[in-house]
Amino acid sequence: MLWIMRFSGFFSAAMVMIVLSPSLQSFPPAEAIRSSHVDSLLRFSTPTHSGDKFSFRRAPAFRNAGDCRAPKLENYTVCDPSLIHVAITLDVEYLRGSVAAVHSVLQHSKCPESVFFHFLVPETGLETLVRSTFPELKFKVYYFDPERVRNLISSSVRQALEQPLNYARNYLADLLETCITRVIYLDSDLVVVDDISMLWSTKLGAKTIGAPEYCHANFSKYFTGYFWSNPRFSGVFSGRNPCYFNTGVMVMDLGKWRRLGYTRRIERWMEVQKTSASRIYELGSLPPFLLVFAGHVAPIEHRWNQHGLGGDNVRGSCRDLHPGPVSLLHWSGSGKPWLRLDSKQPCPLDSLWAPYDLYGHST
Repeated sequence: MLWIMRFSGFFSAAMVMIVLSPSLQSFPPAEAIRSSHVDSLLRFSTPTHSGDKFSFRRAPAFRNAGDCRAPKLENYTVCDPSLIHVAITLDVEYLRGSVAAVHSVLQHSKCPESVFFHFLVPETGLETLVRSTFPELKFKVYYFDPERVRNLISSSVRQALEQPLNYARNYLADLLETCITRVIYLDSDLVVVDDISMLWSTKLGAKTIGAPEYCHANFSKYFTGYFWSNPRFSGVFSGRNPCYFNTGVMVMDLGKWRRLGYTRRIERWMEVQKTSASRIYELGSLPPFLLVFAGHVAPIEHRWNQHGLGGDNVRGSCRDLHPGPVSLLHWSGSGKPWLRLDSKQPCPLDSLWAPYDLYGHST
């Protein structure tokens, strides 16, 4: 677990102190066992905007601690009850972030061999890269058809927020096997610096999802004046105490989600946005989630989503951290650490993402 000690103002390199204290960790990091080929680069020929090719180093093999219960690689199934299920999207644009996120989960997990990743992809061909970068990873790739949601998407303040893959989390209950009744959803622009099993063990009670809530935030700004002036819409929050939460880190009860039909509930609000006389929200995939779940979320400690490190949705300016323990660093916003590092104009906190980066340009 990271403890960040802040003095004042924005961080600078001399103002960030990171203490990895054994007394504050519930376990030592999983042992990394490197193969003889770990330093070799694994090539994946995928064109980017600059015409370069992706290349990723092979990650070390991470082993379970002695008291972990995990199935043997050769005979496990996705329905094995000992598994921790993590879902994350995978596409060319955010591929570097997704790989770093997976790497961070494995590095800090007490039982990395018990983590099963579910990758949601809009295109084929990425499975080979995952297998080459993480040879011993337990995972499955699920195709998410962008056409399933394209006609429901409204324009947003930032074009990236309009991408169909942003909405794939809405369909996890349909895409994943019915034997999977709980999953952790993670965005592609984050790193986990604590044991993922601690997040997995979150008690949801009667709620369907759990996430860190931010009740001090101005909740009204996520919806338009037209929305708030029309009781037909704003009345949805009657009897609720809605708080903002970030959908990039969630624990989801898929069994309850399926029984109560939450995918269709979210889709209905997206249809309202498209057909009403005026827009009811401006910001991508978040508002429909808030309409359905705000006020009905199992609270999770804020350390599990130190979000906003990518700045706002326009400028992507550098951001500070809240003081206290940090289990997950999230570069939500328009500024992504890999782009800022490559441009030689990083924010101070981008250096905390860099150790999990397995990317290297092909020569």
